Amino acid sequence: MDTLHLHINSKRFRVLIGTGGIGSGSFFRLNENHTLGREESRSGVFLDQKDYCKLHIITHYIKSFLEESIDLFPVGRIGDDSVGNQLLKEMRTVGMSTDYVRVEKGEDTLFSFCYLYPDGSGGNLTTSNSACSKTRPDDITKTKYLFSENVKKGIALAVPEVPLETRFELLQLATEYKFFRAASFTTEEMLSVLDSNILNKVDYLAINIDEAAALIGSVNKLKSSSEVVEKVVLYSKENYPGLYLSVTDGSNGSWAWDGHSLEYFNAFQPKKVFNTAGAGDAYFAGVLTGISTGSTFHEAQRIGALLAAYSVTSNHTIHHEVSRRTLIKFAQTQKISLRIQE
Repeated sequence: MDTLHLHINSKRFRVLIGTGGIGSGSFFRLNENHTLGREESRSGVFLDQKDYCKLHIITHYIKSFLEESIDLFPVGRIGDDSVGNQLLKEMRTVGMSTDYVRVEKGEDTLFSFCYLYPDGSGGNLTTSNSACSKTRPDDITKTKYLFSENVKKGIALAVPEVPLETRFELLQLATEYKFFRAASFTTEEMLSVLDSNILNKVDYLAINIDEAAALIGSVNKLKSSSEVVEKVVLYSKENYPGLYLSVTDGSNGSWAWDGHSLEYFNAFQPKKVFNTAGAGDAYFAGVLTGISTGSTFHEAQRIGALLAAYSVTSNHTIHHEVSRRTLIKFAQTQKISLRIQE
């Protein structure tokens, strides 16, 4: 049985400041598998599954696991509606500070409508004019004192669903105050990311296989996931030496590049899978949890894979039962001994 160690009170980092999507959504399963036509009407059913957005998912897992050992400050905007109020309540319940989550009067909270075909494939429709899209660089500037009080002792997390300029401001402050800088970007954002050269201000880039292909301009051109990863690693070595990079490919596993060596890791296989949405965000959270407790990047990759596998055993994109105790128990089902030193 493999063993993973986490030293919760290592105090490598004591604060996380992050910006990205804060919102919710619903799941709708269509009847019949053929692709929905442009003007087609199709019946279906709403599922007992709740969707959450990236920043909320990642920070929820980190805070649930690290608890009081890290102070967590999400930065963003929500609407003055029932959805936003519920999200605020959930974030506070787990122990996050919501001092920098601004409630926008007259705006709607970010919402995603996820549709699924009977075979499990599907997509989602997300509002582009929500309160989240109003998150501005000056929202980040208001947290400057947190950066100045935690030089070299913090993580800056920049993820999609808020404007790129807002994420750039966060990474700029993080660079100035020597925070560990973690980020992800969507496939559609990659050209803007490359044009801006913002990756010079990122220590750890977490992307999926489609985003990796977009990063090197090879969407639909390479034959295998491993070939995409090899090209991305080569690109990273040539242009961003020292960048930590993880690439996830669902049940096909993940790759982690620590600036020196590339490691592939098979995905864990839980007995029952209820919802794979959000698994990549859970993986990201697990890697950051590992890094926060002093694990090597490749050790953190395994923690990410473990948390991702556990996350898909919930109907919802946040598995609300995640804790140190439940992850240890789940790890045993995967023949992993997870040892936590507090």
